[in-house]
Amino acid sequence: MNTPSFNTTTLDAGASSHKVLRNTYALLALSMLPTIAGAWLGVQFHFAGLFAGSPLLGFLAFMGIAYGFMFAIQAKRNSAAGVVLLLAFTFFMGLMLSQMLQWVLRFSNGGHLITLAGGGTAIAFFGLAAVATGIKRDLNSLGSFITIGFFLVMAAVVANIFLHIPALTLFILVAFLAIACCFLVFDINRVVRGGETNYITATLAIYLDVFNIFQNLLALLGIFGGDRD
Repeated sequence: MNTPSFNTTTLDAGASSHKVLRNTYALLALSMLPTIAGAWLGVQFHFAGLFAGSPLLGFLAFMGIAYGFMFAIQAKRNSAAGVVLLLAFTFFMGLMLSQMLQWVLRFSNGGHLITLAGGGTAIAFFGLAAVATGIKRDLNSLGSFITIGFFLVMAAVVANIFLHIPALTLFILVAFLAIACCFLVFDINRVVRGGETNYITATLAIYLDVFNIFQNLLALLGIFGGDRD
């Protein structure tokens, strides 16, 4: 009689990827707390007003601080300091989100729009996470494609700081929303397939995807659904 054989290497890899994914989701949930705290403080103390007179300076300062955090998190990803840096980064992102929140809260239905954006982001996250988990093939080609798209849209962002073209603004918001959704599928799939084995850097990537989905969805809701009455 033939006895069944099992590939223990594959089983171990699968168990490891599931552990990384569980830890990632747990840290992602925790990261929402400093984000909310940062957003609340930013709204209360009008943090957005610091760079109101110079959008380009504000953009450059944001990019410098954000990438500084990301490089530091990457460097400390194998220690508890990486978690602390990640949570500090999410607090900073909450502060930056306060500018968008202050704009939306000027509408009479601003609170409703924020709730809709939060609900839409949650639906997108769970739906796209299910897709990413179910995909069995490698998505490296998708990663390269959306990375190129990201940098092209970033160039459009810089250009629009000077041009102020409403149609270009809408294009940027829709493009960033689509790119963030694609990145979410790519980043979760990498964890599931074992391409990302560190839950801190995995959380950083997925957090940025979720943040961008919420921010761009909220901006679109404000443009098309904001009530000034």
